Amino acid sequence: MPVDRLIEALESEDGGLRHLRRLPPRRAVRAEWPEWVPEEVRNALGDTGITRPWPHQAEAATHAFEGRDTVIATGTASGKSLAYLLPLLTEAAADGEGRTLYLAPTKALAADQARAVGEFAVPGLVPAIVDGDTPFEHRKWAQSFANLVLSNPDLLHHSLLPRHRMWRSFLKNLKYVVVDECHVYRGVFGAHVALTLRRLLRLAEHYGASPTVIAASATAADPAASLAVLTGRPATAVTVDSSPSPGAAVALWEPVTYEIDGEPQQASTLSETARMLAQLVRRGVRTLAFVPSRRGAEIVAAEAKSRLGADPAAGRIAAYRAGYLREHRRDLEADLREGRLLGVATTNALELGIDVTGLDAVLLCGYPGRLASFWQQIGRAGRGEVEALAVMLAKDDPLDTYLVHHPEAIFDRPVEASVCDPSNPYVLAGHLCLAAEELPLKESDLASIPGSLAVAEQLCAEKLLRRRPGGRYYWIGSERPEVALRGSGPMGVDIAETSTGRLIGTVDAAASHRLVHTGALYLHQGESFLVDELDLDDGVALVHAAKPPWTTNTQEITHLEVLAERERLEMGSVALSLGEVEVTSNVVSYQRRRLPSGEVIDTQPLDLPPQVLRTVAVWWTVETEALEGLRDLAGALHAAEHASIGLLPLVATCDRWDIGGLSTAAHMDTELPTVFVYDGHPGGAGFAEQAFRKWTDWIGATRAAIASCECAHGCPSCIQSPKCGNGNEPLSKRGALTLLDLLLKAATGPVTATVFPAKQEAAPEDDLWPGDF
Repeated sequence: MPVDRLIEALESEDGGLRHLRRLPPRRAVRAEWPEWVPEEVRNALGDTGITRPWPHQAEAATHAFEGRDTVIATGTASGKSLAYLLPLLTEAAADGEGRTLYLAPTKALAADQARAVGEFAVPGLVPAIVDGDTPFEHRKWAQSFANLVLSNPDLLHHSLLPRHRMWRSFLKNLKYVVVDECHVYRGVFGAHVALTLRRLLRLAEHYGASPTVIAASATAADPAASLAVLTGRPATAVTVDSSPSPGAAVALWEPVTYEIDGEPQQASTLSETARMLAQLVRRGVRTLAFVPSRRGAEIVAAEAKSRLGADPAAGRIAAYRAGYLREHRRDLEADLREGRLLGVATTNALELGIDVTGLDAVLLCGYPGRLASFWQQIGRAGRGEVEALAVMLAKDDPLDTYLVHHPEAIFDRPVEASVCDPSNPYVLAGHLCLAAEELPLKESDLASIPGSLAVAEQLCAEKLLRRRPGGRYYWIGSERPEVALRGSGPMGVDIAETSTGRLIGTVDAAASHRLVHTGALYLHQGESFLVDELDLDDGVALVHAAKPPWTTNTQEITHLEVLAERERLEMGSVALSLGEVEVTSNVVSYQRRRLPSGEVIDTQPLDLPPQVLRTVAVWWTVETEALEGLRDLAGALHAAEHASIGLLPLVATCDRWDIGGLSTAAHMDTELPTVFVYDGHPGGAGFAEQAFRKWTDWIGATRAAIASCECAHGCPSCIQSPKCGNGNEPLSKRGALTLLDLLLKAATGPVTATVFPAKQEAAPEDDLWPGDF
């Protein structure tokens, strides 16, 4: 069905389309095979329909073949995998001893790549999947015989590196390290992965290897610099996409509004996404709906099925997300790949490169937080020469509202860089301990990471490392430290059925307070469960099946203490600061909200332990004299805080759930009206710092989003927050505009910048313990 007719079919009576952008089609450009690719490899690829490469594939493969670290950063479905496969297939065909480690961010992607590689009948290629589901005997076989090991950073971190002596032969002959979908390695997770990769490269060098790193990335700003941060080595980037594209119609959609007590209320974005998914599936349109949360994916799939009723197409809709058991994930992937499923509601688990061909349409339930993710997700649609359809439905929050009314912020803005900071001491300390336990650290190992020497000395003071003559650091701790790549604290909480003990899924321990607290509604593959008990000591949430007509969301309270100020901008009565803070938060209650309207039914108290976070914040203060005449100061500050959190992803590579905030009319440390916005990760993740550097863009967009909203007193599209611990009270829309105008006006006057000196570290001394000589 033509795209224009599909858009007409999706329109409700009150409309919703705010902007339509046509992306032009692109013709393919072909290149010749590089001379170094042997005939056996060309023939094997030709048997699968690949007769000639595209120029970007040949260029990136040649860089890697010649030993240069390379990242290929082109669009979705542009054949990036061939760029890293050509060098390793060539090595295998030559019966060389070189071996390759392929790393994917998810098990599903590694399994999908193994399936694709298995279709190439290249002599000498011996692939093997090694992940958390791989039996011990199979791992031993891979150590000895596989020349292509497909895995993930978690397995590398938790198994291969600690047991590197068992992998000695593999590491000795390691020629290529492939880092697929490397743009996802950002923030704290990216810092963990960067340090894990550096540990790998260090051990490979110890065993006599010097592997070349080949990375694949979505379109990103300065991908070579991003790869260099991950590896600590210079890199070359290939960014010109020469693959064909059928073009796409990208629609920005705002769910319809209705009035309650004279105030406009936006229809649920989840319900609108489910409505569109059902309509597209009914017309035989193969559709992927990206939903920002696991629970949301389940709701969209279940409601889309319900809308189709007895229509057989209802049985061709499913949800796909992390947390499913392995066998269930593999079945869903096969059903999607082979066309048995027509509609899938998913989290970003299907953003990451799984080979799903032949999709006609993509729905985005809200802006995914980053332009790189936006283009990656809409790029999943498109087959042959038929124009694809992509629809982004705006969530009821300030950022999405701003974007659908300012499409230039999507279509005319460059893609962000992937930001991570391996020097974050909260991340670095654990990896230094692990590296020293694997192999004593030399000072040269620390040279590429700022501040690492000071962290190593602190670990010596804590009797975890020992510095010996010559500058080497040895691990002397009693047990190998626990370092979780994808979060802090315990690795996960099991979700089990109370009556049978059946394991339903898992959830990260840090998120369990919000997702599986006692009384929470938890969704899994269209089934809903009520949580009977969350036992944090045993790491289990007990649930029973239930279908209430409501959902749940949590509320929390926060206390913040300023530990150190790094930088300050003084602008008359306004000051903007960046520094370290300690945040103590506590999930204290949850609300039950009626479906589908979102109306609050009641609020239930919770008794959960507080969580303490040392992180980085940006904050601004205003002299009290400048605020005379502002009637509701607390409401103005609170509203400005909410809106600025919602708009921060416009200038920083984060999601609003990655950050937190606090506002007060007189904070104990500043003694002034203050708004704080902080990174939600230990040690910081770079988000607050980006806000500090681009603060006028950030505050200007926040002011514009509030001013353009049609509500009279504030709504979720401008100043209300879905995670407010105070029930969105007090809030003053008019006061927030006055406050933000004051900030922006101050930026036009004189500015005094101050950088505060960092705490001085003592010079390291050799730790001469008895027995050193």
